[in-house]
Amino acid sequence: MNKKEDIQFIVQVASEEHTQFAQLICDTMEDSAKKRGTGIAKRKPEYIIEKMRQGKAIIAVTSDGRWAGFCYIEAWEGKNYVANSGLIVSEEFRKHGLAKRIKQKAFELTRKKYPNAKMFGITTSAAVMKINSELGYKPVPFSELTQDDAFWNGCKSCVNYDILMRTNRKICLCTGMLYNPKEDEKKKFEKNLKVQNAKKKIPSKLSVPKSRKMQVAIGVKKKTKKDSLKDNQ
Repeated sequence: MNKKEDIQFIVQVASEEHTQFAQLICDTMEDSAKKRGTGIAKRKPEYIIEKMRQGKAIIAVTSDGRWAGFCYIEAWEGKNYVANSGLIVSEEFRKHGLAKRIKQKAFELTRKKYPNAKMFGITTSAAVMKINSELGYKPVPFSELTQDDAFWNGCKSCVNYDILMRTNRKICLCTGMLYNPKEDEKKKFEKNLKVQNAKKKIPSKLSVPKSRKMQVAIGVKKKTKKDSLKDNQ
């Protein structure tokens, strides 16, 4: 099972059966944050279990039942803002493209549960920024993210929390990213409109109805017959 191609993963919505991994997930999050020297360090197992039971978490496990990765959904400001938080992949299974698969699944689940909400995140990870960009997120100042104090209080366990406070929650080492479904829909509408206009300007080969072709052919025959009678006179 050491070869990358030999390992198969199941990425799915977490449920009661996955609560057994809550402590391991929390420990891995904290350990990863310590090694990076940045990021939010702590989550409580009870909170992770609650997200699993609510159907607001994505988990990746191997085909033989080992935990491999995790991410969960949080809603803020009356569900107007939603974050896919706590993305973590077991060190044993990194470099398998799991983070991207988990984020994609979390994105789809979030869009289904909160279709009108703005999706956002803060991260110091270049890899996560790349994944977010591919999903349609854009870098934005913190002022465009949720202003819910409960969200920012979650940063208290981060080693860089003092920077966030000193700048009045305007600047930190994290990059803020936002996905606005309304802007995405607007872009899709404008793109479709351009395609439609292009088709109107450059029409495809016109097809003439068969009945019209027959009428034209009959008209030509009649005209030819009349012309030949005139010539004989």
